[in-house]
Amino acid sequence: MSADPGPPKVRAVVGLLVAFELVSGFLQGAAVPLVPEIQDWQGISTGQAQWFTSVQYLAAAISVPAFGRLGDLHGHRRMLRVSLGIVAAGTVLVACAPNLGVLLLGRALMGPLAALLPLEIGLVRDRLSVDGGRRAVGMLVGALTLGTVLGHGLVGPLLTLLGGDLRPTLIVLAVSAVGCLVLSFTAIPESRTRGRGRMDWSGAALLALALVALLGTVSRGAAWGWASAPTLGGLLLSAVLFTAWTKVQLARPHALVDVRAVARRDSAPYYASGFVLGAVMLGGQSVAVSFMAADPAETGYGFDLAAWQISLYGVIPNIMAFAGSALCARLATRIGYRKLLLIAFGLLTVGYVSLLGVHSGLAPFAVANALVGVGCGLALGGLPTVIVEGSAADRTASATAVYNNLKTLGGSVGGAVFAVALGSLVIGATDTPSLTAYLTIWTGGGAACALAILAQLGLSGRKSGTRAPAVPAPAGSVSEGPG
Repeated sequence: MSADPGPPKVRAVVGLLVAFELVSGFLQGAAVPLVPEIQDWQGISTGQAQWFTSVQYLAAAISVPAFGRLGDLHGHRRMLRVSLGIVAAGTVLVACAPNLGVLLLGRALMGPLAALLPLEIGLVRDRLSVDGGRRAVGMLVGALTLGTVLGHGLVGPLLTLLGGDLRPTLIVLAVSAVGCLVLSFTAIPESRTRGRGRMDWSGAALLALALVALLGTVSRGAAWGWASAPTLGGLLLSAVLFTAWTKVQLARPHALVDVRAVARRDSAPYYASGFVLGAVMLGGQSVAVSFMAADPAETGYGFDLAAWQISLYGVIPNIMAFAGSALCARLATRIGYRKLLLIAFGLLTVGYVSLLGVHSGLAPFAVANALVGVGCGLALGGLPTVIVEGSAADRTASATAVYNNLKTLGGSVGGAVFAVALGSLVIGATDTPSLTAYLTIWTGGGAACALAILAQLGLSGRKSGTRAPAVPAPAGSVSEGPG
């Protein structure tokens, strides 16, 4: 990593990137509350409306590894601008969409939103000192978390302020994305390290097919039936494609993903922890909401909260996650990142296990979810740093992209597993989830986080808190001058 270029350069790099992540979080957080409005606007069914969010997740899973590798090869700032340009075009299409096809195309073009963070982390690792890079990662993750909270909480009032008309609201979102694209051509310097080799396009295409098969099947599993032929066939197809892709990656000297580096004993537990984090954080978002909305007079559990009350209590873990990610670098300076991650997953474990005993009281229920939020925030800030500092200098964005995809994949798998629990463990002959369903989900979440702790403890002993030894760039890497 290059030397710290000084305060003005630090502000130029980090300040604008933080603004990009705030907008990225806002755009992503605003999507879910707008689904009912999108349904009314386009005159489509509930199932069709769900593709408004699903198509972006699929596009993100496909684009993130490719954009990460292209950034390592051709410059992180360059690919950051490309990503922002595609996202801006997508938001404009969404705002102007005359029909569902154009709307979904626009949402697919917004997929590279998820590639912004890996590219930004690659940029700050190259341009800042070790300590400066660590602080920057914490700020970027914190900004993304805060933006998501603001997007989820403010898009409703924004819609009301604009007279309840959806199109002006979408235009405001598009203007913010276009503004980020314009800002990207100002003070941001280019990264100087270049990776060796060329883009593995066939590997990217094979990975895209595998991810579409897996995520598409998981997203439709509940509708098709988890034991149905289409679901089992889709899962089998994705397994075959992933196996073929892994063999291809291992055989190529300049593959899309360095599979051997991901599978190393000192890095695999952190990638696996990213999968667990995605499962409990992304997959479990709707579980607490449905529990708080349940009427105890009818179900024997829940708090019968109104929508505004659910929003109030639901934002608590998100705020705590923002606080945790913002404090991550400062805490890690004192105790080290590896200990910090053990604490993060320890808090997650305690939070989920606590829910088993405190779910009957709203205040202790909120406290347990706050613990989960803090754990998520610390993990969100710490995992990318440990993964990046253990990767080769010319693979920074690629390594972060793999982590990002595993986290998203964990969210998809976790969401599917939780949906099965809520749909299978029901009250009598109804389709209402029983208390056992929620207890099973919380037990599973706590157990998964405890397994992540055991995996991290199994690492052979590097001293906690020390930076992973720098991995020299491969022969043939290019170190360029400032952009």
